Amino acid sequence: MSSVFGFIADGLVVFHLVFIAFVLFGALLVLRWPRLAVLHVPSFLWGAWIEFFSGICPLTPIEQRLRVAAGEAGYSGGFVEHYLMPVLYPAGLTPAIQFWLGMAVVVVNIFLYGFVVWRWREARR
Repeated sequence: MSSVFGFIADGLVVFHLVFIAFVLFGALLVLRWPRLAVLHVPSFLWGAWIEFFSGICPLTPIEQRLRVAAGEAGYSGGFVEHYLMPVLYPAGLTPAIQFWLGMAVVVVNIFLYGFVVWRWREARR
């Protein structure tokens, strides 16, 4: 049973990484599927808010509880822990770094949505 919890925790880490990619670059998907903006805008605002206010995504404590339930003590182990965990939980993360990460989220999305609007206007001509 403990391996099931570990497997679910690994899946949650992958989902977390995909969500982060969606927060950063989801506006590119809006070019193809404009209605996706309904999901992307709140997602990128959430991501920026978490970074600006040094918040912890609710997925993080859930994943940690699953790891404990699986009998794991930390993030050592297989592929997911070795390659993905440092991306999600970098060492030395400070509120100042989180602020700049939040700024990156906002700037990237402003740029991408500017591009989306420009493409829509070009398509109308």
